[in-house]
Amino acid sequence: MSGNLVASRLESKAMQYATQAIRFDSQGARSMAIQMYQKAISTLMKLTKLYPNYSLNRVYLDRIAKYQERVRALKSMRSFDLEEGIDVETERTSGGEVSEYVLEEKPTVSWDQVIGLEDAKRAIKVSIVFPTKRPDLFPLGWPRGLLLYGPPGCGKTLLAAAAASEIDGYFISVDASTIMSKWLGEAEKNVARLFMNARRMAKERPTIIFIDEIDSLFGVRSHEVGGEVRVRNQFLKEMDGILDKGRERLFLYLIGATNKPWALDHAFLRRFQKRILVPLPSYKDRIALFEYYTKPLQLDEGVKYSELAKMTEGYSGSDIRDICQEAQYRVVLELFDSGKALDSDEKPRPITMRDFKEIIKMRRPSVSPELIRAYTDWARRFSAI
Repeated sequence: MSGNLVASRLESKAMQYATQAIRFDSQGARSMAIQMYQKAISTLMKLTKLYPNYSLNRVYLDRIAKYQERVRALKSMRSFDLEEGIDVETERTSGGEVSEYVLEEKPTVSWDQVIGLEDAKRAIKVSIVFPTKRPDLFPLGWPRGLLLYGPPGCGKTLLAAAAASEIDGYFISVDASTIMSKWLGEAEKNVARLFMNARRMAKERPTIIFIDEIDSLFGVRSHEVGGEVRVRNQFLKEMDGILDKGRERLFLYLIGATNKPWALDHAFLRRFQKRILVPLPSYKDRIALFEYYTKPLQLDEGVKYSELAKMTEGYSGSDIRDICQEAQYRVVLELFDSGKALDSDEKPRPITMRDFKEIIKMRRPSVSPELIRAYTDWARRFSAI
């Protein structure tokens, strides 16, 4: 793979993380914003180290500094235990790592912001939203563990956040890879603390624990160190407590998300009663995605969403967002190159169909056909909607 192609992909990935961070930040989803800012920082740092003479490194270093400053600001916000008034920020600094994952402000993501994915939305509504609002209609109980799986960039995180918003619930966001890297040593105590806080929160309001990249925590391993074994065993114990036949009758749910469902250990897999594929957008959904992402942009009259949707079969939702973003960058760069951007209020020219076609020609889908077949095969064996 050429250096330019690697750099371009790293730039695109960092841009994707930063966009998600800003969106979560504006919605009050503090923990998820922190996670996305940190991923953007990590990706940009990797880019600058791999290519120390890259022309845009000064710009990226400036962005890293700004993202780091925003992360520090978000982490400095003081949080309070919802039931006992304990200052959990103080608890975190003295060894309690859980609080940085807890969002006091519930997400404000609506179902309308999750483009398409109607089957996945319906499965989540039946499993979480309807039982929470009318538990009397579910005398045999309802699922407490849901697994969202599918290609990256297709909306798994947004689905979970929208579910929390719909039930007016608390949202605890956990990055599984962070658990494995930061919590070893005090791991099982912190896992127990996480679930203890979640149960306490659920007594006040419905609560969703969302674990991203869950395969890094529950994946099959040929070799494990003692700390990893204890973490996984503690999680199994806590999951069983949530799923235990509704004994506590708490509205507490566990949603896991993964791009690699086939890597999950079967001991964990069977604890997710609902396993929901979050697929690539359909033709109709791609039209809606182009409409959604180009809404704030100025387009030429010749731009046809239906044609763009045909050209982007196999592209993810984040791929389509990146295409629209790149189209805007193109016309803005032209304006700066003309020398008029800083000396006047002149606006960029409208984005044309030709712009989109040239960008799509240079930007291939992030999900390969082989990977799509792997999801289809896995869904045929393990899907449970």
